[in-house]
Amino acid sequence: MNTTLLKKDFPYKHWEYFNHQTGNRLRIVPERGGLITEWLCNGHDVLYFDLERFQQESKSVRGGIPILFPICGNLPRNCFCIDQSEFIINQHGFARDNSWNIDFLDDQQGFALSLFENKDTLEIFPYSFSIVIEVRCMIKTLYFDIKITNLSKRKMPFSFGLHPYFNVKDLKNISIDGLNHDCQDQKIDSSTVQTKKQLENLHQGVDFLVRESQRVILHDPVAGKRLELKHQQPMDLTVIWTDPPRNMICIEPWTSPRESLLTGDRKIILEEQEFKKLQFEVSLI
Repeated sequence: MNTTLLKKDFPYKHWEYFNHQTGNRLRIVPERGGLITEWLCNGHDVLYFDLERFQQESKSVRGGIPILFPICGNLPRNCFCIDQSEFIINQHGFARDNSWNIDFLDDQQGFALSLFENKDTLEIFPYSFSIVIEVRCMIKTLYFDIKITNLSKRKMPFSFGLHPYFNVKDLKNISIDGLNHDCQDQKIDSSTVQTKKQLENLHQGVDFLVRESQRVILHDPVAGKRLELKHQQPMDLTVIWTDPPRNMICIEPWTSPRESLLTGDRKIILEEQEFKKLQFEVSLI
């Protein structure tokens, strides 16, 4: 068998997906939000991961690929109103804080992560749902096939995103192609600014959202690598976030901007028993 999915205890408890032919490896921690913590691809450690912070469970994770649901970003006062009742949803939602299930795919080319509503989620998001994320690890590409189903008897609004952290050698010596001319500066007031200006300040710390982008390329000449991200509608918004002095950059595919559940901007609504399929892929090129 060329691939295996095995439980490991070192350097932390995780599941390891390993391709014995290519040497490529993924590490996954289902209990911590279905978090992919490592992607070793063709000798490159693609993902940034702060292990020391990860081991402090009271702190939010810095690294890997967190999953964002049912909101991306935050809401004013973290408050969401449904049928005149208030619910508190923290930044980026609860998916990254819940325990997910993991299963080996039948074709053995990856694994599936799944999450369903539970007692805790129903207290802050009163809907029954299922999320199934199939992750396939090919020679140089990770493919994400996502299916979100509304199992409630009423309409379910949501946003969805991924929050990948990528290793870079030097924020002053990277470049990004494929982004639109203008963006929203999420660090200050969501005002419209030039994307070029934001990219010049990566080493100082940025947080901005770019509207529809289908193909984004990260150039890291010092590390001798390039990453290509393909965003398919509706998950084709791109958020760029840096947190110096960490040598990492987040290039995040979102379906909807911050506060979408309140403003209606690109909000996704599923009817009873309806589902939405989303796709995303990232390649080392």
